[in-house]
Amino acid sequence: MSDQQPYEPKIVAFLCKWCSSAGSDLAGVSRIQYPANATPITVPCTGAVSPMYIMSAFNKGADGVLVSGCHIGDCHYLEGNYLARRKMYLIMKLLEFIGVEQNRFRMSWVSAAEGAKFAQVITDFVGDLRPLGPQDKLKRAEIK
Repeated sequence: MSDQQPYEPKIVAFLCKWCSSAGSDLAGVSRIQYPANATPITVPCTGAVSPMYIMSAFNKGADGVLVSGCHIGDCHYLEGNYLARRKMYLIMKLLEFIGVEQNRFRMSWVSAAEGAKFAQVITDFVGDLRPLGPQDKLKRAEIK
């Protein structure tokens, strides 16, 4: 038997202030159980998430990155999530180009009233990341 702890993926989660961050709060106050693998970063809108934020998270050792915001059509800033969806599509192509598995990046739409859905998104993401093991592709590529 080994003294090593089982691998637990590190996730950076960019959460929309108005919806997904509030959904994560609802999951917490509702005492819904989900893995504590995600470090939440609240952003005003998913449309404000720069591709550099995502690349930086991977470069600093994140095993997965989640961008989560309001449902399409329900953005507090009207079209921010449409902009985010277009940017995230390009991020996926960039990650594929540099050799990072697409399963390490995820986008979800979670409203403030969907605490259980937020918990399921995190649970599913952790479950998908565990078999992949630690991410080190960007470190080898030495992206600054």
